[in-house]
Amino acid sequence: MVTIQPGSSLLANISKQESLSIQRLVDYTNVESLPEIWPLAAKQFGDIVALHNPHAQPEVKITYTQLAAKIQQFAAGLQALGVQAGDRISLIADNSPRWFIADQGIITAGGVDAVRSSQAEREELLYIVAHSGSTALVVEDLKTLHKLRERLNDLPINFVVLLSEEAPPAAETLRILNYEQLLELGANHKLVKVKLAADNLATLIYTSGTTGKPKGVMLSHSNLLHQVKTLGTVVQPQPGDMVLSILPTWHSYERSGEYFLLSQGCTQVYTNLRSVKKDLKDFKPNFMIAVPRLWESIYEGVQKQFREQPAKKQRLIYSLLGASERYIKAKRIAQGLSLDHLHVSSMGRLGARIIASALFPLHALGERLVYGKVREATGGRIKQVISGGGALPRHIDNFFEIIGVEILQGYGLTETSPVTNARRPWHNLRGSSGQPIPGTEVKIVDPETRQPLAAGKRGLVLLRGPQVMQGYYQNPEATAKVIDAEGWFNSGDLGWITPYNDLVLTGRAKDTIVLTNGENIEPQPIEDACLRSPYIDQIMLVGQDQRCIGALIVPNLEALEKWAEAQNRTLITEDNNLTSSSGETITLESKMIQDLFRQELNREVQNRPGYRPDDRVGPFRLILEPFSIENGLMTQTLKIRRHVVMERYHDLIAAMFA
Repeated sequence: MVTIQPGSSLLANISKQESLSIQRLVDYTNVESLPEIWPLAAKQFGDIVALHNPHAQPEVKITYTQLAAKIQQFAAGLQALGVQAGDRISLIADNSPRWFIADQGIITAGGVDAVRSSQAEREELLYIVAHSGSTALVVEDLKTLHKLRERLNDLPINFVVLLSEEAPPAAETLRILNYEQLLELGANHKLVKVKLAADNLATLIYTSGTTGKPKGVMLSHSNLLHQVKTLGTVVQPQPGDMVLSILPTWHSYERSGEYFLLSQGCTQVYTNLRSVKKDLKDFKPNFMIAVPRLWESIYEGVQKQFREQPAKKQRLIYSLLGASERYIKAKRIAQGLSLDHLHVSSMGRLGARIIASALFPLHALGERLVYGKVREATGGRIKQVISGGGALPRHIDNFFEIIGVEILQGYGLTETSPVTNARRPWHNLRGSSGQPIPGTEVKIVDPETRQPLAAGKRGLVLLRGPQVMQGYYQNPEATAKVIDAEGWFNSGDLGWITPYNDLVLTGRAKDTIVLTNGENIEPQPIEDACLRSPYIDQIMLVGQDQRCIGALIVPNLEALEKWAEAQNRTLITEDNNLTSSSGETITLESKMIQDLFRQELNREVQNRPGYRPDDRVGPFRLILEPFSIENGLMTQTLKIRRHVVMERYHDLIAAMFA
């Protein structure tokens, strides 16, 4: 267990391998607040581009020197408007260089920003503005302001800053400035340096409100600086390395990642879901931070290309992939990095080494004929990609290892700033969420008694370290429920620890489905197994207090259409958006389709490690509407909002088990 002793250096107890890996281009050891980073970075990295938005009109490129100057100008402008140390300012905007400048400008001025997407619902945004006690607003644009304006008169808002260059409305009782006006104000006002202590509050990040009102997570400068100072033990970027940014920039996962990567002199390129595949090829990133859904999307795109090949070529591709999967699994055993063979003997390792050697020529052939071309779709220069914000399905992990793109899975929560664990390049135990990062303790306890459990036993995951939040803002009761007297944070996740201190997650305690026979079912691993089917795009298990589990499935209509054509059938959906050239008409309710999905579910569930009869999926329904952010069925980090899906499809689920 990696821990910090009171009074010791943050990095004093890390491993020799981690110590050798840490970049020391800039010494942030004595930095106590986030604003101290950017003048140091500007001095070291100067003319390197820090922030690049190719999709803005016009295109935006900001060097490290310019970034530090703009942050200070923004901060000086806020001080000229009366911002004092400790003032709350709601920052309601989305990914752009201006978001980063506003975020660090607010904090440099001594303020605390309460952050959220401009796309969030009106009532949620108004709740955050009111609950945080904000006295000013920084918003994406006039559209965002108009969404809130009617109710702002009831709140103590002194002024509003637009991050756009739109002209502020005339005849307004509220003072409104656009981005350029604020910078101009700051250019003519001397910045008063605010002394910020490490334990001062830096930001409020409101949870998505999956249950009740959103809670304001209080993160201090020391919470966030812990990430800046220790993530170099996970990845080792070089100045000028390209980073593609796609996650919500206000979210703790993307935000801490940006703070760290920019502290190391990287160039951050902003992308979006519509442009990401093109941007991967155009900008050839070295690093990328994303959630499992992105890697699944890339995987699905590659599988689609495979399915479009002639039958003979398809057989060759899948034969090579099968050989390569056997190769990487044998190689993991030989290296002591197989989650399914943690206690393998020296003879077992030798046998695995022999198998890997025998399979290597086929894997090398796959690399020459297939994998290198697939890797080009990611730009071909990725050092590592970081995955977090949800469980990474094993088949996705396997696929990217086969094609030579290394995924480092991490773990954490908004309340932990967020990273607590991460896989390392030299200890990449697939299927795990990695070892603790420096200063972090992980403990597995019995969910009922809270007594510690031995390594290998599954239980509730507790976390402790410098990155754990100060608490929930103005909510001591909720804080006391998740942080005990000894500083242990209750993650709400279930998992176990390997003999090498890797954390393996098995599900959310509150997501557990309890059947009428008393069996507890963790939905995530079963869902991940089902996603291996080319016909299943999304899936959510249901079945609380039922005799068996069921599933809501969003089918992959494109793959399903190809299957129907092969059966000489025409597939018709509710909106008739799919047709084929000939044959008998079938629908999603047709017996042929239902039988296909029954076979897919049975095969994938039964083939997964640790299968039990209670894992079998019973009734299921195919639904056409995907789970998405837009329809409220997914969070901003692309996790299914289970309780919302349950409410939306309450009658359908009830009918499944009738």
